[in-house]
Amino acid sequence: MLIARTLVAAALAALAVPAVAHDGMAVRDAYVRVSGPSAKSGAAFMVIENHRAIDDRLIAARSDAAERLEIHTHTQDDAGVMRMVEIEDGILIPAGEEHALSRGGDHLMFLGLTAPLDHGDAVSVTLIFEQSGELEVEIPVDLERQDMPAQRPVHSH
Repeated sequence: MLIARTLVAAALAALAVPAVAHDGMAVRDAYVRVSGPSAKSGAAFMVIENHRAIDDRLIAARSDAAERLEIHTHTQDDAGVMRMVEIEDGILIPAGEEHALSRGGDHLMFLGLTAPLDHGDAVSVTLIFEQSGELEVEIPVDLERQDMPAQRPVHSH
């Protein structure tokens, strides 16, 4: 059992290391989380890099893993209650910079999962950019990950 878990962890680490790139846009450190086997929703987190000389915007995403895949963020209302809301105009990724989709911040929200997602599975997601078009990514399901990426956009060096 311990050997199997170690092998799964090693496979997930190998999947998470390479960046996926297309037309100047790249994705790194992507993973999906769900609350359990009967979950009806889940979330994807990643860092999106814009290696282009022009700004671009993530305007949509889709996946066969869910009935809908929306771009979400967290906002705080006047009573101090945090709520998830859809970002209808997408996320700007300035030229030469990157934007983190992270727990507690911007993320992709899977609504109406079409099948259970288990630790070690992979989910196909199509990211749709205003300028760059579509980018297909395979994102590992990682239910054990404890780190919390930056909750704000981070800048490339």
